[in-house]
Order: sequence, then C-alpha cells, then structure tokens
Amino acid sequence: MKKTIFILVLAAFSLSLSSCLKDKPNTDFSGIGTVIELPYSGLQYFSLDAITDAQDTIVRKFGINIASAKPLSTATTYTLVNSQALLTAYNTAHTAIDYQAMPAGSYVLSKTSGTIPAGGRLDSVTVTIYKNMLDPAKSYMLPIALASASNGILSGNFNAHYYHFIGNDFAGTYKQDFSRFNEADSLGSFSSGASFTGASAIIQPVSPTELNAATGYAGGAYTYDITFTKTGSGASASYTNFAVSFTTSSIAGAVGSGITLTQSPVFFVNGKPGTSTLPGPYTYDQAVKLFHFQYQAHTSADRYLLDRFYK
Repeated sequence: MKKTIFILVLAAFSLSLSSCLKDKPNTDFSGIGTVIELPYSGLQYFSLDAITDAQDTIVRKFGINIASAKPLSTATTYTLVNSQALLTAYNTAHTAIDYQAMPAGSYVLSKTSGTIPAGGRLDSVTVTIYKNMLDPAKSYMLPIALASASNGILSGNFNAHYYHFIGNDFAGTYKQDFSRFNEADSLGSFSSGASFTGASAIIQPVSPTELNAATGYAGGAYTYDITFTKTGSGASASYTNFAVSFTTSSIAGAVGSGITLTQSPVFFVNGKPGTSTLPGPYTYDQAVKLFHFQYQAHTSADRYLLDRFYK
C-alpha cells in the first residue's frame, strides 16, 4: 500500500513540474511599452537640481532616454519646454518658498528638440545658467519638461528637471578660518595641521532665512544651521533673531564616527563665546560679520573648536 501511495505522489509531482516549466516566467517583459524619460528627474530628485554653485556661469547636462524592452526600429523625435505650468503647480503645492520664473537671458538651452536615431536610446541637452543675472535675495525656478515624443508615451514621474535657486542674502562663497585646540574651554596651543586660514567655503541656502555651513573639524563632521529674520528689502533691510545650532543629521553622523558633541555651537563675539542667539537688529554689513562660532567636542580627548566665515 505504501509503495502505491509513493508512486501516486511521484506522478503528481512530475505532472506539476511539467506544468510549471510550460508557464511564462513571473516577470513577463513582452508587454512593456516605450516610455520617454529624463533620468534622475522629477520631484523625487528635486534636491539634485538645486543650483548652489559659487561661480556666475553654471552648466548642467541632462539626458533624454528611451525606456523599452528592445531598441526601436524608427527614430524618436522629442521636444522640451520651459514649463510655467509646473512652476505654478509647485508653488501651489509647496508654499514655504515662492519661486519666480528665471528671467529671459539668465539661461540658455543648447536645444529644445532633438532626434534619437533608430536603435539608439539616449540624447543629451545642456542648460547654462547665468547667476549674475539673478537677484540673490529672490528664489528662482527653471522647470525643463518633456513636451512631446514621436514614439511611446512620456514618463509621468521622470519628465522634468526642476532647476532652482534659493534666494538668501547671506548665501554664497566665503573665506573660512578654523582652529582646533586640544583641550576644553581653552584658546591655548593647538596641534600642527589642526587649523587653517582663508580656505574657500560655501554657505548654502536652505530657505530665504536659513543657511547651512560645514565646520572645519574632522572633514566637516558637523553642519551649522543658521537662521534669522529679515525685515524690509534692499539697502534698508534689517536682520534680527540670528540663531545657530548643528543639524540633527550631522550630529548623528558625527556620533557614528566616534565624535561626541559636548557643547553646542554659540556665536563667538568680541574674542569670547557668547550665546546661540543674537537678537539684533543688524544691517547687512553688520550681519555678514556674525558668522563666527565656537563649540566643544570629544573624541580621544577634549576639543575646543572655532570656525569663522567672512567675505
């Protein structure tokens, strides 16, 4: 009886295996259509399209890709457009920063249409932005989108580059001095190579009233987060409520590298550490001289650290 059961089970398994081998694989590529896309674009890659370069002339290059199971047998023509509709939609959905359209003459596209030949998949376009034609206190956006393609459909998610510039009065290129003293609460001696002067540094805009800057310690272990309030505009603008801290992510990263923050950053004023806030008011010329910070950390020993950013 047991022998009969075993034979029946073996037969059933063989039939099942034969049936499985005749089935299509779990992933069937035969029904995939053709999609025209801009790789690494769309809102999910918004941060990659931020313009934070220090120089006046900025060049970005992006690709146009044919996503299909097989190369196409016919050429694909496409067109690009500066989409004001995307700019309006973004401002409506994200109200923290009011982006304005980049004015005529502040950017140049190498082309607004092109052709990918039969059998090909890629083409590229260059956009050049002239930052000196933009008001540094204003925020701008240049959404370059796919408008049409002669083959396939346009990607719904990867169809536009949101090149953008966040206006902030204090963002830009600075010089940076850094000193590391090998004991707590001291301006005594520091080890050779632990300090530098006049290094080039960029204070990055986060919003019109928030900035980030990297400390000189341990390869930029911490990132300063600087906030302020602006009143008025132009030469008559005043600035109050300056505050400094370290970003949460940089604190976590430093801890992972074995660095412990023992005293949070404060403004270093008149040759000594002060507080983490400065009420003001300040003129622009006064405010741009405030970015001098002190903090303490610990690795194998205590560290007393100073960063100064200046024009």
